[in-house]
Amino acid sequence: MEFSEAKKHFISTWGELGMNWGINRTMGHIHALLLISPKPLCAEDIINQLQISKGNANMNLRGLLDWRLIYRQSKAGDRKDYFVAEKELWKVFRKTLEKRKQKELNPMLDMIKKISNVQGDSEDSNEFNRFIKDLDAISSAADNALDRLITSDSNIFLNTLVKIMR
Repeated sequence: MEFSEAKKHFISTWGELGMNWGINRTMGHIHALLLISPKPLCAEDIINQLQISKGNANMNLRGLLDWRLIYRQSKAGDRKDYFVAEKELWKVFRKTLEKRKQKELNPMLDMIKKISNVQGDSEDSNEFNRFIKDLDAISSAADNALDRLITSDSNIFLNTLVKIMR
């Protein structure tokens, strides 16, 4: 496969995968382009290479900055902002986990705190409380596991994963 074809395939697939991680397709395309770029790219470069609008590029660049998957850089004598991706994949993985936890698990934990211990002694309220207690146990365990994973060293995680898979 030629480079240009492989590059297109990678960018396209990364965009599709990104949708599973909680980012939109275009944000995934921009992230992929920056991951494989040997040098920082300005918004104009990104727009030209991906054939997207300026507004779409700017909105998705802000999103990637918010996820801390890319960084803004400046060049001396140039007023443009340039962007570079975090290329250490363990950091990308951890930052993605952090953001997903913040967007998905933390609201669940907040909701559980608000609705725990519903008053009443009916079959419905007892079943509700039982379910919320189980949900709290699983959500809290996931929260603790994710916190450990996010703060762990990549070698510790990979070594543990290899042991589990044996």
